[in-house]
Amino acid sequence: MKRSYRIWMVVVLALALGPLCAWLGTGAAAQGIGNLTLVGDVKDQEGKPFPEVVVIITSEQGRKWTQRTDKNGHYSQGQLLAGIYAVGFQVKDRIVWETKVRLETGTDARADANFKELFAKQGAAAAEALKKQEEEKVKFESLKSHFDAGVAALDQARLTRADMQRTPADQRAPLQAKLNDLYGAAVNEFQAAEKTTADNDPNHHIILAKLGESYEAAGRAEEAVAAYQKAITLKPDVPGYYNNLGNNLAKLGKIQEAGAAYEKSAALDPANAANAWRNFGIVLYNASKMKEAVEPLKKATELDPKNAQGWYLLGAALVNLMASKQEGDKLILILQPGTIEAYQKAVELDPSGPYGAQAKQGLETLEQMGLGIQTKVKARTKK
Repeated sequence: MKRSYRIWMVVVLALALGPLCAWLGTGAAAQGIGNLTLVGDVKDQEGKPFPEVVVIITSEQGRKWTQRTDKNGHYSQGQLLAGIYAVGFQVKDRIVWETKVRLETGTDARADANFKELFAKQGAAAAEALKKQEEEKVKFESLKSHFDAGVAALDQARLTRADMQRTPADQRAPLQAKLNDLYGAAVNEFQAAEKTTADNDPNHHIILAKLGESYEAAGRAEEAVAAYQKAITLKPDVPGYYNNLGNNLAKLGKIQEAGAAYEKSAALDPANAANAWRNFGIVLYNASKMKEAVEPLKKATELDPKNAQGWYLLGAALVNLMASKQEGDKLILILQPGTIEAYQKAVELDPSGPYGAQAKQGLETLEQMGLGIQTKVKARTKK
């Protein structure tokens, strides 16, 4: 058997068994100091001399001496004082076994390590532990393979979605079919990864979150909610999980529950609270729930008054809540308070951008409806 393999086996088996300890002693320590020597022989799992093993000797006061076994597996450390010493045997940068020995004045002491005898005593346990390690390794490799494949599918889906946006509407069918396949593949891969993951695995919540992302992209909001809820159970301090949970709850029409999720996200990450409320408003706006979208958008603009998107969306949501009343044969339109101000703020903050342009168009439309809206906005004063 090659020496490198024998060394590897000692390390693996020692790790499988955990730290091995023993007590060697000859009775109470005498007071005083002397020129004492600690010697020992180290043998590998075949019972043969084990050279090049690092022997670390540590006194009760923390002083250390380091020796290395010779070609016969022997080591010797002299000039030691009386007392108790910890003796560790290090193979490939790991302490694979440790014992304690007492040195007394007038006598030398031994600290041997015979891994053949050690492993013979606990061979069945070591073999079982080693088998378990191998199984865990295979399991982890499978998990990683599925996880990486899922991430790759989502990345490819993002590129495909970008291609769709640049493609004429009447030519998008093949890309949409490809997108559906990619989302399905991502779901399948993350499902497979999740099945091979234990609840106590520190990465379990990440896999569940990616599974939730895949469900959401595939339009499976109910399943996305379940995945994010599981991720939150395992890791309740990640703001993004609550934000994404809120997105999907809102899509399902569970507005109150969605609001609670966004509120939790904002509380966990105050610096980005405006983003959480704005996301809530966007989801509701896209779902044509304009009345429900107003409150979170107001919160977003209060927390981040320089975000043009938030002001535009608030104005657009308020326009959709426009009321009317009949006076004789005339229909009088009634704008919600703050509608014009929201649009004007968007124009002011984003005069050359998309949100400013849409807000200006909204103001012009209102003016054409005879509401006497001022579409010109004063330029922002530079400080």
